[in-house]
Amino acid sequence: MTYTGDVSVGGPADTRELPGLTITKVAVGPMDNNAYLLRCTGTGELLLIDAANDAGTLLALIHLRGHTPGSIALVYDAGGEPHLFTGDSLFPGGPGNTEHDPKRFGQLMDDLEERVFGELPDGTWVYPGHGQDTTLGAERPHVPEWRARGW
Repeated sequence: MTYTGDVSVGGPADTRELPGLTITKVAVGPMDNNAYLLRCTGTGELLLIDAANDAGTLLALIHLRGHTPGSIALVYDAGGEPHLFTGDSLFPGGPGNTEHDPKRFGQLMDDLEERVFGELPDGTWVYPGHGQDTTLGAERPHVPEWRARGW
């Protein structure tokens, strides 16, 4: 089965196999949050990203400065195209909600431009906190537009 990243609340999870890593994506309610379970294929160790809600659904899986203070993004790079888990810092179509705070928006955009778009290639697969997956190549042309519109 081919990974699409297309998940919905109450629907099945979608799983992607990478060298050394298995990624399982599931959507939980009430706000269609994406959660990701990463499993190291060598050790079996697990990492749960964005465990927003619905503990039962999340437990049933195989066990950046920006949007909010203390947020981080994680990159998995096994030598091919990187895989970036952005939480609520980057979505298809723009940065995450900074509640119209110009300082937080500026920090988020600075970090996205410097630490994400400035460091990673266009083929980087992006796993956002809500909605569909994307790539940096699909989003990169819109960065100046996001900065100009202020969200």
